[in-house]
Amino acid sequence: MKGATSFEVMSDVPLQLRQLLEQHYCFRNAVVAAQQNSRDKTIKVAFRLHDGNLVEGVLIPTGTRMTACVSSQVGCSLDCKFCATGYLKRQRNLDAAEIVDQVRILGQLAMEHYGHGLSNIVFMGMGEPLLNYQELIQSIRIISSPLGLGMSPQRITVSTAGISKMIVKLADEQLGVHLALSLHAANNERRSALMPINESNNLDMLAEALLYFYQKTKNRPTLEYTVMEGVNDQEQELNDLVQYARRFPCKVNLIEYNPISLADFKPTGKSRLESFAEGLSKKGIIVNIRRSRGKDIDAACGQLANKLEH
Repeated sequence: MKGATSFEVMSDVPLQLRQLLEQHYCFRNAVVAAQQNSRDKTIKVAFRLHDGNLVEGVLIPTGTRMTACVSSQVGCSLDCKFCATGYLKRQRNLDAAEIVDQVRILGQLAMEHYGHGLSNIVFMGMGEPLLNYQELIQSIRIISSPLGLGMSPQRITVSTAGISKMIVKLADEQLGVHLALSLHAANNERRSALMPINESNNLDMLAEALLYFYQKTKNRPTLEYTVMEGVNDQEQELNDLVQYARRFPCKVNLIEYNPISLADFKPTGKSRLESFAEGLSKKGIIVNIRRSRGKDIDAACGQLANKLEH
């Protein structure tokens, strides 16, 4: 029985076997500790894990997609300066079952609230997926297996702050998933100030890994670029991004910055954001502006910080 959360409900399994399983094994299900619904229909969920830890996931409905954004770690160790999760201490990695549970529950919510299931899954929640590599891979295999959730790998995106050797390893897995790099600056000095991980995984290392990923998988990586006023939205930063994006086949997502109380960054103005996108497009770069969803409930990109009332 798919989605079973106890042995008791497995009516297709003989009673004696169910009783035996109950004696020797247990379910450690993630459960919904709290839920918030945004004005734009985004739903944020706090999942309580078996040990009491909490992670957050987000259900994002749009006109053509129903996307589940899931977490891979409790907290995060990368200290990105513009991201609320980066200010949390990393407690532990999630296991594959805990990741799959988030997808399962968000899928149920999608059916309950909107009448259809998930179309996409993004590993863009709390934590760095590639620093929880084995459990990430196992969860993807379960999610994409006909015996699991049966979702096409082409509808799964792994987002990373940039662990070059693990990007290469992911490419070698040949899973068929998409990859997104949280770039946010195409200059090493500026990126290191925003994302300390850049000091050990600089832009040259990442470019080499991303080119390998494309050559191996034929999937263009996406460069995620959160646009912040006076930080990375000027002409020089635009030119840096153009030059970087030309080093390997890719596309660029420009993301509206979502302010957090722990940092002083501000979103760039709407006209500046559109001008930045136009500048990229004129240089031949494939670019999209990704509008924020769920800002009113702190569910937008970079805002997950376990603030829900539990």
